[in-house]
Amino acid sequence: MVRRHELTDAQWQKIEPLLPGNGKPGGQWADHRRVINGVLFRSRTGVPWPDLPKRYGP
Repeated sequence: MVRRHELTDAQWQKIEPLLPGNGKPGGQWADHRRVINGVLFRSRTGVPWPDLPKRYGP
């Protein structure tokens, strides 16, 4: 289920190839989709960064 303010699977499939890979085992990047959804949530709601829901990570 896609939450309000988050990317649908179709939207994600379009932008995923444009993002860098995780590189080494263990990854150097956070989950890109989670981060982008957090940015979208913040830009659409206007909440301060510290008030983002926990589902978007630290």
